[in-house]
Amino acid sequence: MYPEANKGYTYEDCKTTADWLLAQTYIRPTVGIVCGSGLGGLADMLKDQVAFNYKDIPNFPQSTVHGHAGRLVFGTLKGRPCVCMQGRFHLYEGYPIQKITLPMRIFKLLGVETVILTNAAGGLNQDFKVGDVMIIKDHLNIPGFTGNNPLTGPNDDRFGVRFPCMSDAYDRELQQLAMDVGQELGYGDFLREGVYCVLGGPSFETIAESRMLHKLGADAVGMSTGPEVIVARHCGMRVFALSLITNQAVMDYDSEEKANHEEVLQTGKERAAQLERLVTTMVTRMEHNNYA
Repeated sequence: MYPEANKGYTYEDCKTTADWLLAQTYIRPTVGIVCGSGLGGLADMLKDQVAFNYKDIPNFPQSTVHGHAGRLVFGTLKGRPCVCMQGRFHLYEGYPIQKITLPMRIFKLLGVETVILTNAAGGLNQDFKVGDVMIIKDHLNIPGFTGNNPLTGPNDDRFGVRFPCMSDAYDRELQQLAMDVGQELGYGDFLREGVYCVLGGPSFETIAESRMLHKLGADAVGMSTGPEVIVARHCGMRVFALSLITNQAVMDYDSEEKANHEEVLQTGKERAAQLERLVTTMVTRMEHNNYA
């Protein structure tokens, strides 16, 4: 029934991985967190940790990027059972898109109801500054325009429907919660909201590409998150995502600025503690019993 390309990504394969993990820990996570570049510290906040290296987990991909640790960490945040990916997977590492998004389906089979994704992104909105945190309200999935969508191939109804709706991909209640918590914590001056655009990478955008994406309505651009959101929504999990603006995309031919990964990691370090506090406070406020 499944073509060779889907080998290792069937419902049964995902269930084997989830069951293997559940057998190794008593924690039954309801929240799944994905840490972006330089933001792996979120996982270190978990209490009663049980951690697995990606290479030891059956069917699991491995991260090859500096700044992505490659561990799946189970634990509790203020009593809430969570699972945290320290390091994610990207198209530019050479993985098929179904492999990149595989952890979302494993999250679902672990019992996760809400996914929180973080990423490092370049600012396209001219009002954004380096160090701003953007709550993602929508996305532009550029790889999807060319047919590179994680749901391509046979659909398994046990995960979700063939044609899932994406107009409500980012949960509005959670966006509002993030804004409220951010204001309480005094983060109002660097908390933004906007549209995230995902590209394949690994090369950073040309000036012409940055200008085009800005005209299309993107406020920030990066190389992740979009595919994971599509798969998370396909299998019915609530999604909240935020971008740390780690560099300003170059929009001017007279500019001497150049994007680089070191700058991305450095900004992550500087803002990490506040991001961790925002996410942990949100997790403690979430009322899972109200969730669809």
